[in-house]
Amino acid sequence: MLSHTLLDEQAIKLALERLASEVIERHAHNTPLMLVGIERRGVDLAHRLRTIISAKQGKSLPLGTLDINLYRDDWTSIIDRPHIGVSSIPVDITNYTVLLIDDVLFSGRTVRAALDALLAYGRPKSVELLVLIDRGHRELPIQADYVGKKVTTRPEEQVSVLLMERDGKDLVCLETKESAS
Repeated sequence: MLSHTLLDEQAIKLALERLASEVIERHAHNTPLMLVGIERRGVDLAHRLRTIISAKQGKSLPLGTLDINLYRDDWTSIIDRPHIGVSSIPVDITNYTVLLIDDVLFSGRTVRAALDALLAYGRPKSVELLVLIDRGHRELPIQADYVGKKVTTRPEEQVSVLLMERDGKDLVCLETKESAS
């Protein structure tokens, strides 16, 4: 497997700082905002973003977590039993702008499942999407409102996001299988 670094620890930190600033700028005088991280690494990113935004604004935003496994459109084809986690939405989402946060945007199917799962908690005023990496290849008409880094990939390549909270280091890599010669 060949691996190419897309973002190192410092680049991830800078991307999150920029994304937080974009969110603050867009929502300076708008509807109340709630951050909702998509399990698993989206939750880690949501926690980091809330910390950055809170430090810049002097107030804390509500933060939720969303497990989308029961809403996936491929759950019957998963070989192993899917891991079913717990969602935690701390307040009524009605009248909030919900900022969904995930690590990688690829086909759009995870986000579609997240939207279905989110609507089980009410009807938000609006929903926006923030991703650390947008790698293209959409199968559904979904796009991010905030993107840390857009990369061009081939469908067979893999984008791996490693985060300190879960993996012991911060790194985003593009992985390509070595071709048999």
